[in-house]
Amino acid sequence: MVYWRDRKPNKPHKKRLMTTATPSLPGQEAIAGLRVVDLSRVLGGPYCTQILADHGAEVVKVEPPAGDETRDWGPPFHEDDAAYFIGTNRNKRAIGLDLASEGGRAVLMKMLETADVLIENFKPGTLDKWGIGKDVLREKFPRLIHCRISGFGADGPHGGHPGYDAIIQSMTGMMAATGSPQSGPTRIGVALVDITTGLYATVGILMALAEREKSGKGQFLETTLFETGLAIMHPHTANFFFTGKPPALTGNEHPNLVPYSVFPARDGNIFMGVGNDGTFRKLCRELGRPELGTDPRFARNRDRVANREALRAELVDILKDHDSEPLCRRLLAAGLPAGPVQSIDKALTSEHVKHRGDIIEKDWYKGVASPIRFERTKASLRHLPPKFSQHTETVLQEFGYTKEQIADLVAQGVVCGKERRR
Repeated sequence: MVYWRDRKPNKPHKKRLMTTATPSLPGQEAIAGLRVVDLSRVLGGPYCTQILADHGAEVVKVEPPAGDETRDWGPPFHEDDAAYFIGTNRNKRAIGLDLASEGGRAVLMKMLETADVLIENFKPGTLDKWGIGKDVLREKFPRLIHCRISGFGADGPHGGHPGYDAIIQSMTGMMAATGSPQSGPTRIGVALVDITTGLYATVGILMALAEREKSGKGQFLETTLFETGLAIMHPHTANFFFTGKPPALTGNEHPNLVPYSVFPARDGNIFMGVGNDGTFRKLCRELGRPELGTDPRFARNRDRVANREALRAELVDILKDHDSEPLCRRLLAAGLPAGPVQSIDKALTSEHVKHRGDIIEKDWYKGVASPIRFERTKASLRHLPPKFSQHTETVLQEFGYTKEQIADLVAQGVVCGKERRR
C-alpha cells in the first residue's frame, strides 16, 4: 500500500490510502501508486498509458461496450484479440463502461475521486455533451491531471475534425519529404505521428504532476496529432524558415548531411551516417581510401552536400567488395555509425537484443521492454494485456461497489460483462 508521493485525493475532505497491484519488482517502479483512468482507444493514448503502466502506474482501461476497436485490427490474433491491441495494453486492468449512459458516467465520476490522471481521446466536445467537460472536472477534482489527445484540437478551421496518422503525415509535409523522385510522396511505414503524440502526452502528464507538487493543483493538457506532426518535422521546418523552400524528395539521402544514406554492399545494404568532417576522414581511412577525406570535393560537409553524387559513386565502388555485417561490425567497433539494413526478425533475435534483455515474456505474452532504463526504479511486467472487461468486478469493488451492485449495473448495461457488443 503506497501513496503517490504525498498525494491528496481529488475530494480534499476524503483522504484515501491507495493500493497497487503487486509488481514483479516490488517498490522498484518510478511512479508506483500513480492512479490513471484511461478512456483512450487505438494507439496514441494506449501507448502513453502503457509507458506509465510499465513504470508502476495503476492504469484502469475503460472501454466502451464495443471495446477498443484495435482488438479487431488483425490478423494475427490471440484468443480473439489482435496483436495490434496486445502490443500497447500490457500492465493495465480493463473494465467495460457505457459512458453514453448516466449510470456509466456516475461510475466514472466515482473512479475519478482518487485518480491522479484522466486521459481520453474523444472528439472535442464529447465530454461537454455528457456534462463532464474539463470545467466540470476541474471543479469537482481540483488535483486531477486531465489529458486529451485529439486530431487537431478543439478550435481553428480543423477544430474537432478527426485525425489519423497517415492523414497527418500527408497534411504536415511528412509524406512530401519522404520517398524518392521515382516513388513520389511516401507514407512512413510506422504510425510515427500517433506514437510520438503518445510520447508527448506522457511528457506533458509528468510535467503536470511535477507542477502539481508545487501548486497543489491539477490542470488540463492537450496534445494533437497535427501539432505533433509539425513538431517532429526537423530539420525540414528549420530549413524552410531560412530558405523558404520545401524539401525535395531525396529518398534515403539526408538534406543536410553527406554521406548519410543506404549503400549497397556485396551481400545486402548498409546505412552509413557521418555527422562531421573528422568522422568522414576516419571513415575514409577505415575503408582504405584516406585520400577521399582530403579531396577538395569532399573535405567539408558543405562540399560533400554539393558533390553528393560524386561521393556516392566512390563509396559504392568501395563497398561492392565488402559483406554488410562484417563491415558494419568493424566500422561500429571503430566508432563509426553504420548498420546493416535488416528485417525485424533479425533485429529482434540479434545478440545485442538478447544481451540487453529487450524482449519480455510471460506465459503466452511476448513484447518489447520499456526503453526507459532506470538504475533503481525498474519497469516491471505485472499484468498481461487484458481481455475485454476482465477486471470489472475487482476494480469496482475497490471503489466500494458490492457484488450485488455490480451485478445490477451489468444487468442495466451500464457496466459490461465479458461479451462485447459487436
